[in-house]
Amino acid sequence: MEIKRLEYDFSVCKVVDYSQVNLDDEYCFIGKTDEEKSVVCITEHVPDNAIECEDGWKAFRIEGILDFGLIGILAKISALLAEREIGIFAISTYNTDYILTKKENYYIALEALSDAGYHVI
Repeated sequence: MEIKRLEYDFSVCKVVDYSQVNLDDEYCFIGKTDEEKSVVCITEHVPDNAIECEDGWKAFRIEGILDFGLIGILAKISALLAEREIGIFAISTYNTDYILTKKENYYIALEALSDAGYHVI
């Protein structure tokens, strides 16, 4: 399985609303619940109406389109990283999964995945 490094810095934010979020950015993930509106975006594109923001994230994704019948892909990766005491922030899209780690753990995470047989590109 291939893991693709994304070379951007990311931020995880809580926003008042989505009016200042550029949905046409290369990477922009939004989440909405009854309690909050969240955005994960490239750090230099954090919207001005962010009321809380955590910078310092790096990301990689599982390459290709994952079949919905596949089981345990994200669980295996998160368990592997948990063994190295690396926390993750996971985002799933229709096609695949994205995993974010704090910058200081990013290259350790990629090394752990590589050591476990994942092809990191």
